[in-house]
Amino acid sequence: MSTAEEKIEEFKEDFSLLIEAGFVAVKQLDAISSSRIFIAAQMISPSHTAPQVGLGYIALNQLNIKEATHIFEEITSKEPENWLAQTFLGISYLLSKPKRKKGEKLNREAMEKTKDATVKSLGEVSLEWADKDLTKAKSPFFGPSKT
Repeated sequence: MSTAEEKIEEFKEDFSLLIEAGFVAVKQLDAISSSRIFIAAQMISPSHTAPQVGLGYIALNQLNIKEATHIFEEITSKEPENWLAQTFLGISYLLSKPKRKKGEKLNREAMEKTKDATVKSLGEVSLEWADKDLTKAKSPFFGPSKT
């Protein structure tokens, strides 16, 4: 085993901590650090999709919808029962008017099938947000003019 492989083996036990640190960095709006952390986690465990979820989450936070959609479509094609990735894919679709209905459907399906309360809550909030703020008739931004 080479020294690089030995080092990677040493860090495998820290994989979940790296994933968590990556999401903390995203919440702190530190895209550079979070990207580096998720890429490091991916090097430690190349077959695990959690680092990809993190990278997709960064793209979604930056409203890079095309990149986020691509990442979450890849993850869900490999892991059709990854309800978190499916919910993020649904959110990505909600932000694309032609795919909005498909996004609603994906989020409703994930909410029905998951047992994870956080994923259910994310789905509910995203659907409420889409209904309120992305529908022109109901949106405070697109409603009838009062002038």
